[in-house]
Amino acid sequence: MKTLLSVNNYHYRRGGAEAVFLDHNDLFRDLGWNVVPFSMEHPENEPTKWDEYFVDEIEFGRRYSLPRKALNAFKITHSFEASRKMQKLVDQIQPQVSHLHNIYHHISPSVLFTLKKNGIPSVLTLHDLKIACPAYKMLTHDGVCERCKGGNLVNVVKHRCVKDSRVTSSVIFMETMVQRLIGSYSSNVDVFVVPSRFYLEKFVEWGWDRDRFQHIPNFVDVDRFQYCDEIGEGFVFAGRLGPEKGLRTLVDAAAQAGVKLKIVGTGPLEEELKAIAESHGADITFYGYRSGEELQKLIKSSKALVLPSEWYENAPISLLEAYSLGRPVIGADIGGIPELIRPGQTGEIFESGNTEGLAEVLAAFNELSSDTAKTMGRAGREWVENSFTPRNYRERMLNLYKTLGN
Repeated sequence: MKTLLSVNNYHYRRGGAEAVFLDHNDLFRDLGWNVVPFSMEHPENEPTKWDEYFVDEIEFGRRYSLPRKALNAFKITHSFEASRKMQKLVDQIQPQVSHLHNIYHHISPSVLFTLKKNGIPSVLTLHDLKIACPAYKMLTHDGVCERCKGGNLVNVVKHRCVKDSRVTSSVIFMETMVQRLIGSYSSNVDVFVVPSRFYLEKFVEWGWDRDRFQHIPNFVDVDRFQYCDEIGEGFVFAGRLGPEKGLRTLVDAAAQAGVKLKIVGTGPLEEELKAIAESHGADITFYGYRSGEELQKLIKSSKALVLPSEWYENAPISLLEAYSLGRPVIGADIGGIPELIRPGQTGEIFESGNTEGLAEVLAAFNELSSDTAKTMGRAGREWVENSFTPRNYRERMLNLYKTLGN
């Protein structure tokens, strides 16, 4: 039996990265592999017999004493605890390969050195832009930002790119400088997996060797989503209500187009968006946080999902899930979103941040016949069934692991 050591900061479904991490684990368990997780302690973690090896919890939104803050600042750069526990786990399970997801700050890249020392191949899936941009998103107060390209990382402090805090940004600046100096990622990761071609090209553009990367798209198990042939009305957004999501543009555009809009999710812009919608007299309903069947019903009750992002999105799983439900997608022409939309066939694309452009697309889409919308939704579902299946994903990963000798 082969053993996969699977590493991620959290061991519960916190977001897209965690969903990929946990679903990846299930796929290889179903194949008969011994899958061993390594994560951070957290009260919401899914149970596992391996949690005795998990590292102590760090939650950066929590109030800590000054000494604990200093310790955490050091641990995000190099966690001796994580390295020590990883060594004990490796000695216990003797894995053939390790696959890491989000490890920044909580677990820290210290475990990469441990894996390298033990001769265990390491694959790192890049769910964000961290190895290029200290602040993950290539986004700052004035929009998409590539000021650090070429190595001028002081910009992260100058523009307070992390939590709009000069102190926090300074800590992340120093952490990034140390990681680059000691080659945490460049020297210890065998292969980087990128879910979008856009991310692959962006990393190459920023100086990384193309041969270090493998493009393996995300996947969706369509059996979890009941296809719906009855097209609803209006449009839906589902996700975090943050400034990077382009929601001010979406609310203004929906009001301008005179269409119904459902906004599902919570976040820092929630009250502002409600005020904007009210000032426009727009037909916009806020549903707060929804998940599972509740979320699926809201998506199926609409004519299309809208992704108005204004940052370099990677490969949104929510888009594939909408297709699985039989709903077309209207997406911004930014990041990896355009790779997942066939204009006129599975949805439409508009210029990111362009209110008038989005309003025109919403108005035109609103006038589409139900039959046309059904045809688009069916085409999206078929695309997922053919190209974004768990089986395709697992086969690609298996082929990658074989190149590493496993």
